[in-house]
Amino acid sequence: METLLVAVLLGIVEGLTEFLPVSSTGHLVLASALLGYDAQTWATFNIVIQLGAILAVIVLYWRTFWAVAQGLLRGEPTSWRFLRNIVAAFIPAAVIGLALHHQIEALLGKPEVVAVALVVGGVAILVIERLVKRASIVGVADIPLPRVVGIGLIQCLAMVPGVSRSGATILGALSLGVERRTAAEFSFFLAVPTMLGATSLELLKNRDALTTGAVGWDAIAVGFVVSFLVAIVVIRGFVAIISRRGFAPFAWYRIAAGLAALLWLHGL
Repeated sequence: METLLVAVLLGIVEGLTEFLPVSSTGHLVLASALLGYDAQTWATFNIVIQLGAILAVIVLYWRTFWAVAQGLLRGEPTSWRFLRNIVAAFIPAAVIGLALHHQIEALLGKPEVVAVALVVGGVAILVIERLVKRASIVGVADIPLPRVVGIGLIQCLAMVPGVSRSGATILGALSLGVERRTAAEFSFFLAVPTMLGATSLELLKNRDALTTGAVGWDAIAVGFVVSFLVAIVVIRGFVAIISRRGFAPFAWYRIAAGLAALLWLHGL
């Protein structure tokens, strides 16, 4: 397949799925199997274009980040609680991710794991949506520290490809009493250090591939821009959808996509 076409398609997949509870990594793994390209060749590309999705969060929420930065300089308690919550939720993923790095990498080559995780995660979303009580916590800075740590630990489930980082954090927050919009925004903010850390680690490991890799900088630039633009649209639409309809549409999509992938992988 034409290199730039693959770059555009993967950029769309990354931008569409990074912040939805459907697993961007899982979709990229399935895309490699479905489109028939060498996933290893495009591994560094997939790492770099995640930065486009991160940039989308920073651009859309720059006023929030700027207000927090100013509040930190003024010593405002709300800003310091905001920063504390992001850091505290990030630490479990950093520690466990470093400890289980090789095991996680091994799972990335198994599309069957992704397909099963999509189905199981979809069912979990439907169950949590039905059982969750009315949320009382509004505002990222107002989430109590023990619940923040709990959300951070739940995020670690997303190290299994197909689980979804955003899905784990959002549904984890919901189950711990955080209202929908705050849960989604906390997931967006938490994505910045989490994805920056994971991306930096992978780029350090694969730094030689940046200069000698089969995928050139032109394709990487295209994928980055496409991922950024699509993620901006998705983040805006996602908050509107969950405010009106909840997470059920994403749950049913996960179940359908996972079952379809299993059928296709087994030649049925």
